[in-house]
Amino acid sequence: MEGRTPGERGLSEKPVPTAARPSLSSLGAVFILLKSALGAGLLSFPWAFHKAGGVAPAFLVELVSLVFLISGLVVLGYAASVSGQATYQGVVGGLCGPTIRKLCEASFIVNLLMISVAFLRVAGDQLEKLCDFLLPAAPPAPQPWYADRPFALTLLCLLVLLPLSAPRELGFQKYTSALGTLAACYLALVIVAQYYLGPQDLAREPRLTSSPSSWTSVFSVFPTICFGFQCHEAAVSIYCSMRHQSLGHWALVSVLSLLACCLVYSLTGVYGFLTFGTEVSADILMSYPGNDGVIVVARVLFAVSIVTVYPIVLFLGRSVMQDFWRRGCCWACGPQALAEPSGPWVRMSLTVLWVTVTLAMALFLPDLGDIIGIIGGVSSFFIFIFPGLCLICAIGVEPVGPRVKCFLEAWGVVSVLIGTFIFGQSTVAAVMELL
Repeated sequence: MEGRTPGERGLSEKPVPTAARPSLSSLGAVFILLKSALGAGLLSFPWAFHKAGGVAPAFLVELVSLVFLISGLVVLGYAASVSGQATYQGVVGGLCGPTIRKLCEASFIVNLLMISVAFLRVAGDQLEKLCDFLLPAAPPAPQPWYADRPFALTLLCLLVLLPLSAPRELGFQKYTSALGTLAACYLALVIVAQYYLGPQDLAREPRLTSSPSSWTSVFSVFPTICFGFQCHEAAVSIYCSMRHQSLGHWALVSVLSLLACCLVYSLTGVYGFLTFGTEVSADILMSYPGNDGVIVVARVLFAVSIVTVYPIVLFLGRSVMQDFWRRGCCWACGPQALAEPSGPWVRMSLTVLWVTVTLAMALFLPDLGDIIGIIGGVSSFFIFIFPGLCLICAIGVEPVGPRVKCFLEAWGVVSVLIGTFIFGQSTVAAVMELL
């Protein structure tokens, strides 16, 4: 290796970015990617199977998407080794230039904002069902005012989410990060068990769609897949923290983690769809009766996991906005007039703004499916478009053989085109549903 020229080295032997004592094992990286991907997106997979027209077309789209999802992770590891950057935005900016980096940061904020809205929407759904379970009332009698969905969600934001999101650092979140994975795995097992051993009041012979209503309906599963499998934003940081920073290890990590995610998502999607058929809700937990004990446990787990994950999403979005603040003030007023973006006034203002905007959108957007459509469209940038652009730019920096270069360029172009199609299709469909 020492005596070989850059043109003679293989792709798995690219130089890796230096990190301060990287100690993450490959198995640890698998679990971190798994925790990043498994979460609230699981609730919408049965609904996506219904929208796609059944199990067969949805599963086929999921398998095809899995190839690009894994390749996107591998490409991001390769791009990190070429650029020497340790963050997603740094890799995109180092290889594709400052303009694409600004687009990446703007997409990052929009994506995190809509994920926060989806979290609040799911939390509101679970709070509503939990209130029905804890405060049962006769059908003619309305629920008490304090069990009203807008009031309960606003109270959750003011008393829980805002205080948890206010600190400058969120180190305590490392102890609760596994709750989302625990809730997802528990829900998958419950949905499978309920299909075979569920109570009699569930639909045992649901009305199933035998074929897609149109060829475009098959693509409606893409936003849910992008929302559910999105762990690419954290891929660069995970790769740079690994003890063995080689593309061989990273490819194995990517394959194992996404195959495990695919198993959990597929079980949930198939059995949830077979249980409820065309009557399945965009939030699968809303389709089950409110007085079922195992479902109540699943609601509590998802509600607690959202409470612990929401501050992390807000923290990431706030850090990008603070970078915008720093660069904007330096450009407009010079470094002498720069207000410290991590100071308490700026930090609290951005935190309150984030919580207020996401709460308003969660209360007024009509359906979780519309939110997922927007998230899926924006997520296509991080899963398809930016990795494809990074691949095209990276092979221009590090020389490779002509055949390999031609194949990688073609793969990068295909990734960008597919990501652009998913973004356009899912965004237009979400906007039309909202209108």
